[in-house]
Amino acid sequence: MNAWRPVARARYRELIASPAASPTPIAVVQHQFEFDGLSMEHLQWQLPYGPPTEALLIKPAGASGKLPGIVGLHDHGGNKYFGLRKITRMSKDPHPAMIRHQNQYYSGLAWANELARRGYAVLVHDTFAFGSRRVRLADVPPYIRNNNVEANPEAEDEILRYNQFAAAHEHLIAKSLACSGMTWPGIFVNDDQRAVDYLASRPDVDATRIGCAGLSGGGLRTVMLTGADERIRCACCVGMMTTWRDYLLNKCHTHTWMCYVPGLAREIDYPEILGLAAPNPVLVLNNRQDTLFTLPEMERADRILTEVYQKAGAADRYKTSFYDGPHKFDADMQKEAFAWFDRWLKG
Repeated sequence: MNAWRPVARARYRELIASPAASPTPIAVVQHQFEFDGLSMEHLQWQLPYGPPTEALLIKPAGASGKLPGIVGLHDHGGNKYFGLRKITRMSKDPHPAMIRHQNQYYSGLAWANELARRGYAVLVHDTFAFGSRRVRLADVPPYIRNNNVEANPEAEDEILRYNQFAAAHEHLIAKSLACSGMTWPGIFVNDDQRAVDYLASRPDVDATRIGCAGLSGGGLRTVMLTGADERIRCACCVGMMTTWRDYLLNKCHTHTWMCYVPGLAREIDYPEILGLAAPNPVLVLNNRQDTLFTLPEMERADRILTEVYQKAGAADRYKTSFYDGPHKFDADMQKEAFAWFDRWLKG
C-alpha cells in the first residue's frame, strides 16, 4: 500500500492537469471584524489567472495559539453568482438567496461558522467560476450572454439571469480548458491547494492539522483535493460519493462538467481518489434519497473505500454514514462531521 500510493497519486495529479503551481498567495486583509463570537478576516489574493479571489478566515474571537485548520469548500448548487457566502455568515442580514440556500441544504446553518466556533481556523474561498471568481458578463461576447449586462448584480432577478447564463456556458469553459491542456477538476485542485498554502502559512494555524470538507460540489472538491495533497490530514466528503459507473450508466445528466477528467476512469475509480488519503482519516456522508446518485453505487463506493482502508491497515480511520433524506448537509450530519474532525485533528 505504501509503495502504491505515491505512484497512484503522481499519476492522478498528472491526469487532472492542473495549472503550474504558483507561490503561496499573498493575502490582503480587506476587513477584520467580529460577528457572533467569531473573529473574521475578509481576505483577497491574486492567482496567476482569473479575477482576485475573495476569502473569509473564521476563528473563535480571542483564540490564542495554533489552531487546527479547515478548508471549507463551498457547493455548486446551480448558483455561481455566490461562492463563500453559501456556507458562511458575516452579518445579521445575509442576502435573502443565501438564507434560502442555507435553509435548503444546511438546516439554516452557516456550517463554516459553526465549525470555527468549536476551535478551528476555517478558511472559505471562492473557487474558479464562483463568487468573486465568476465569469463576468462584460468579458464575453453579447451572443453568449444573451445581451445581458451587469447593472444591479445583487438583485434577485439579475442573479437568476446570471445563473441561467452560467449554467448554459459550462460546456464552453470545459472545452476551453481542454484546449489549454487542463481540466476543471485540475483548476479546482490548484485553487484549493493555494488556499491550503495560505492556511498553513498562518502563524495561528497548526500546519500539521489541516482538514477539508464540503457538500456536493464541495464534496467533489474534497475528493479531488484530498487525493492530490498529502497535507490534508482529515477529510469529510458530503453528498458526493459514488462511482464512475454510476456517472456513466445512470447519472451523467444530473452532474456538472466540473466532475470529469478524460482518461482518469481507466486508472482509478472515483472513491479510490479519496482513498489516496489512506491512512489519514476520511468520513463520507451520504443521503439515501439523494437523486444525484443511485443507492447501489453509493454502497459500492463504500465497499471500495472500506477495502482500501483495510488493506492500508487503517480500517478505523474510514467511515461512511447513510442518512435519510435528499441532497443535504443538515444539522445531524454536521454534528457527525464536526465530531470526526475533533477526534482526528484535536487529539
